[in-house]
Amino acid sequence: MRDLSSQNGPVAQDGWDWPTIAASEKHAERLALLRPIPYEMSLPNHESGQNGPSVFHGRALSLNISSGGMLILMAQAPLLDQVIKVHVPTPVALAETPTLAEVRWIRKVPFSASGSEASFFVGLKFLFSAGR
Repeated sequence: MRDLSSQNGPVAQDGWDWPTIAASEKHAERLALLRPIPYEMSLPNHESGQNGPSVFHGRALSLNISSGGMLILMAQAPLLDQVIKVHVPTPVALAETPTLAEVRWIRKVPFSASGSEASFFVGLKFLFSAGR
């Protein structure tokens, strides 16, 4: 999707040295959720190769979920603050709820096999969630 080599800040380049910031978020309410998650995101004109923006459909692996957001593993890095439509699984079998989520942070997985593509941890914040 995009080259992260020139970026600083929310994307860690290599290794496990990730900055942490104390937050008032309730991390204890997170639940493990290991499932493939379909998603949709718009690509800007220069990345889509078309005159107008196009929609990219992909799959990510969810790692955990809370009422406020979700941690996913993606094969490509989205843009920071990009809004993505994720299809969150529901307790009913074979049902999913399309939900808008904003990319809050991105971390490159610090290891990969030689010649393989990089993977990225992506922190999503659900938009329009009830009670927020």
